[in-house]
Amino acid sequence: MKEHKVVHVVDDDTAVRDAVGLLLSTEGFDVHTYPSAPAFLKAIATHHQGCVVTDVRMPEMNGIALIAKMREERIAMPVIVLTAHADVPLAVEAMKLGAVDLLEKPFEDDALLMAVDAALERRNVEESRSRESLAIRSRLATLTRRENEILAGLLRGLSNKVIAHDLGISIRTAEVHRANIMAKMRAGNLAELVKMALATGSREEQSPE
Repeated sequence: MKEHKVVHVVDDDTAVRDAVGLLLSTEGFDVHTYPSAPAFLKAIATHHQGCVVTDVRMPEMNGIALIAKMREERIAMPVIVLTAHADVPLAVEAMKLGAVDLLEKPFEDDALLMAVDAALERRNVEESRSRESLAIRSRLATLTRRENEILAGLLRGLSNKVIAHDLGISIRTAEVHRANIMAKMRAGNLAELVKMALATGSREEQSPE
């Protein structure tokens, strides 16, 4: 079984649901199937892993409404929409709501497998970025008030000399603080430090009271 490669298949048509589930399972995916959108939402209420393959024409809640509901509840899982009635308005609506792909039935097995692989890779990249962002924020939280002031100056592109003058400290003291910031943030150079700070939304005015 492919590690972390979970696929949720939502379709009210038992034959299609079983066929898609069998295809994905045969390829080593961890497949979970659901006969309706509400059943899926209830099952993954506290466990958001993998991607979703959903039919668009279903009773109770169609695929478009499902995507909208997932967005509303901040269920960040890539969604692939399957439809026997593909048209431009539907595709545009699904994509605007966040669908990563749309396949028209009948579709080739390889097309579905490629779409699922792409969706899961996208999810992996997003999760990796999220973990990295959290780690950077955690390191930013360890900076002292003075270090935050030095960082704010660095983000404005100021030199150690100018920062020292603005803060009323010696250049040597500014250099020491800058070295401490680099060490705490695990930045190899100034470019990495700036990239980390900007990636987490830090701005030049960032400075605790």
